[in-house]
Amino acid sequence: MFTLEDFQKAKKRSDLISIANTKNIKINKQLRHARYEEELRMLQAELVTLQQWIANKKMRVAIIFEGRDAAGKGGSIKRFTEHLNPRSMRVVALSKPTEVEKGQWYFRRYIKELPNPGEIVFFDRSWYNRAVVEPVMGFCNQKQYNQFMSQVPEFEHMLYEDGIKVIKFWFSISKEEQKKRFDSRLRNPLKRWKFSPVDMKGQELWDKYTHYKEQMFSKTHTNFSPWIIVRTNDKRTARLESMRYVLSQFNYPGKNKSKAVLLPDPNVIIRYYRQVEQLDL
Repeated sequence: MFTLEDFQKAKKRSDLISIANTKNIKINKQLRHARYEEELRMLQAELVTLQQWIANKKMRVAIIFEGRDAAGKGGSIKRFTEHLNPRSMRVVALSKPTEVEKGQWYFRRYIKELPNPGEIVFFDRSWYNRAVVEPVMGFCNQKQYNQFMSQVPEFEHMLYEDGIKVIKFWFSISKEEQKKRFDSRLRNPLKRWKFSPVDMKGQELWDKYTHYKEQMFSKTHTNFSPWIIVRTNDKRTARLESMRYVLSQFNYPGKNKSKAVLLPDPNVIIRYYRQVEQLDL
């Protein structure tokens, strides 16, 4: 155990590590956390620089976070946006459609949320609700599903032609890890609100989710709007690597001078293809 004298002697972090080694104090967990916090800080600083460049260039960027429940979408969005300027950034997490919206073209409610010039919009789930969650839970009929699946590639091609940069993340989590996170939410009174009846069905309908997810990939993964799979059993790694992927997609000034590693780990961030090994099959 560290003493007050140890802390008074230590001038740098390396001094504390030396004292810990001398006293055989196990600090591996604390070191991992410190490294994560330092990497996160550097990547968040890069995101601030990127945001300023996007604002100056009047670019429009939409980043979609999809995945099974408890895959870590919300936590990642929180870290992405923590230090960004709210004047040129929004988080969109739409609730279920109103009766009026149910009678409109499905994409209309999302079109209204697309980024304005100079803005980044983070979608915590998106129009892809109709590709997986809605058919699995019976929230749409077969005709609505088929129509959506035939229209979405054309819709995204129009966005691409109009100059909107769309990044589509699928957060991939194993069935066992999802169960652990559900149990953790139920034990934590501060996170219990995250657990819904739909979540309860997540484990029971796992294979059905898998079927519709694979259908979605095969029909909506395109050269102009690819799916990027993020392995998220390790939340912290997923956050850092998804940030790196976004940063790697833009050539903003000063990027080559960054002290942070800006290329994502190919063992964590994977462009979808049929033979890719996924966690949530």
